[in-house]
Amino acid sequence: MIRISEIEIDSNYVKEYNSILKEESRESMKLEPGVISIYPMYQKGNPTQVRILEIYAERNAYESHLKTPHFQKYKTTTLKMVKSLKLIDMEAIDEQSMPEIFRKLRD
Repeated sequence: MIRISEIEIDSNYVKEYNSILKEESRESMKLEPGVISIYPMYQKGNPTQVRILEIYAERNAYESHLKTPHFQKYKTTTLKMVKSLKLIDMEAIDEQSMPEIFRKLRD
């Protein structure tokens, strides 16, 4: 399962939001075997525009992720900071190349 989250953050909360998101993404990667990627980034020159590349081993891994304490903490503490959220489900064009991408990151 692949998803891109498009998030707009209130400019008053950018540093606080990024800190919370950083903690959540690290915990997800460390603690959840079904989470392949939670890779947060922001638009160059516009830190209020956050994008997250989310890759899960399967739909059940995503459903489990939503119930974790670290995700629940992220969701509840950042609610007032988020101006808009759009979740875009994606399909891979070349699934066979994905393992190679991650292998290159380890080298």
